Amino acid sequence: MKNEKKKLPIASDHGGYEMKEFLRKKLLAVGYEVVDFGTDSLDSVDYPDMIHPLAEAVSAGKYPLGIILCGSGNGAQLAANKHRAVRAALCWDIELARLARLHNDANILSLPGRFIAFELAWEMVQVFLNTEFEGGRHQQRVRKIEQF
Repeated sequence: MKNEKKKLPIASDHGGYEMKEFLRKKLLAVGYEVVDFGTDSLDSVDYPDMIHPLAEAVSAGKYPLGIILCGSGNGAQLAANKHRAVRAALCWDIELARLARLHNDANILSLPGRFIAFELAWEMVQVFLNTEFEGGRHQQRVRKIEQF
């Protein structure tokens, strides 16, 4: 992976915890320094408590990309997108993960921890981390996201 040795933040609630742990171990194995914003167990928690700190760190420029999870991926994505300069994309397959980076310059990947296979999630993470923003005609569209 071309992003080896970079820091990558990851966060989940209880619904995404098991997938987060799977992805965290995979990322460590390929050379990432993973910054875990929690949660630390299957105990019920409120996803904003983990997602907001990660999204704020991405918004502030501390990390260029991040990964968030909850049961459906929806709540995590909604919380993250409240932060300026965050473009969190809820993805369910590899092509959506690729297009989120290629066309939308998404900087946070949101995954549904209860609805996709762990290996598929890993493939999506790899594609997300290794796809560059295409720019061009998409740059103007992305710029318009921040106008409001």
